[in-house]
Amino acid sequence: MVIRVSEIPDDGLSIEGADRLPQPFRDHSWRLEELSLLVERDDRDVVVRGRIAVSVPQVCGRCLERFPTRVAPEVQARFSPRPERGKEPIELGSDDLELDFYSDDSLDLAQLVETEADLALPMKPLCRADCRGLCPTCGGNRNVVECDCAGRAPDPRFAVLKDLAGRLSGQ
Repeated sequence: MVIRVSEIPDDGLSIEGADRLPQPFRDHSWRLEELSLLVERDDRDVVVRGRIAVSVPQVCGRCLERFPTRVAPEVQARFSPRPERGKEPIELGSDDLELDFYSDDSLDLAQLVETEADLALPMKPLCRADCRGLCPTCGGNRNVVECDCAGRAPDPRFAVLKDLAGRLSGQ
């Protein structure tokens, strides 16, 4: 959904319901479940506030099983007109780190929704907090089966360090 900045009413533009933004994601397995945004002008800037909820299929970082994740970030974004090229360079201050740009009087809300959902995803997704992961010997999912594999043998390259630790503790 592309919004024309010049057509935003003075009291703002309210966008409610996931059906208003049918498929904002490049990955079609992502699903927008909730959408509630208020788009307002602040002089030449545009401020977007609200919340979204997105369901995203993930792969657990420990057991490699697929599972759905739901993220519901609060949206708070400020957009300014894109500076013209060829003019003097623009320096951004620390207050400008939350600033993004729009160009040609157009603001793409689908891109904003995708970015906010992507930033809300966990860096290392886990199917559950107590996921036991994969057995390093047989590769079995320890959440599903109890394997009888013996513990992994110590790495022989570290045997020297084990001897050193024993000698240091004996002093």
